[in-house]
Amino acid sequence: MSTLKATARGLSAEPTDSSANVTDAPREGVDAARARLERRAHGVLLTVAYDGRLFHGAARQRALRTVAGELDGAVQAMDPRATLVRICSRTDRGVHARAQLVSFDTDKDISSRGWLLGLSEHLPDELAVVQVAKVDVGLHPSHVAKRKRYEYLLLTSPSRDPFLEGRAWRHYARLDLAVMQAEALDLLGEHDFAAFRGAQDERTETVRKILRAELQPSVEDPRLLRFVIEGDRFMYNMVRIIMGTLVDVGRGHLQPGAMKRALASKSRDDLGMTAPPDGLYLCEIELATEQREVWPPSHPSS
Repeated sequence: MSTLKATARGLSAEPTDSSANVTDAPREGVDAARARLERRAHGVLLTVAYDGRLFHGAARQRALRTVAGELDGAVQAMDPRATLVRICSRTDRGVHARAQLVSFDTDKDISSRGWLLGLSEHLPDELAVVQVAKVDVGLHPSHVAKRKRYEYLLLTSPSRDPFLEGRAWRHYARLDLAVMQAEALDLLGEHDFAAFRGAQDERTETVRKILRAELQPSVEDPRLLRFVIEGDRFMYNMVRIIMGTLVDVGRGHLQPGAMKRALASKSRDDLGMTAPPDGLYLCEIELATEQREVWPPSHPSS
């Protein structure tokens, strides 16, 4: 995919966001860094979609190409005094998004349509703004997120599909779909999901509420299994661990009841492998905040 439209600023990584201390941004200079701390007149919310294979995750990282870094470059091409972007979900390298939410503040009085069309001129093909809204200045989408929906695609085929390479996990062992579906239902409700996280997640508050957990064959392609999970919050690698466990139960490597055992024991050892990022998509985030001047009024998120 071509990235010729990506700006040099977009490819560079910023170490911190708009709440950083002035001394944290020596590359911009003290005056420019201080300007980032000043209150702006307008808050803007972007809904963005991206192919996660070509980024080192969503959050900015020094000297690495990230979704936030590319968006920073595009926003600052239109307004050099705009704040750095604030991303709702820190998706990992290789994880895709159909509806990631990103906010920033600006003094430019540009319409939502104008932001969408203008930013598109400064973004690479693998990253797109699909909707823009006006929100309160300073809003961070992660602080007002009520619900998130992820989907995971599993390709059950002995042969590779070039159109799904990197976009679905190909696993062709024989799977017991009914057992996997029953296993997924054990996730519903509010539980302590301490066992369902990667080692890097050190949060002490691990109670989450799962509203939906369904595994069904795809209507469009019978080779595909689509796992849909909705919840109030998720932890690091949580969905990938759940998906890997479902596959391990479905192929007989784990006894049924693994989810219940892990919820009771809070031990990662009771769960299966961590599925690769290839098939994971962030599809929807519901916010508890008013959005104004939304353009376009609707967009497909799945």
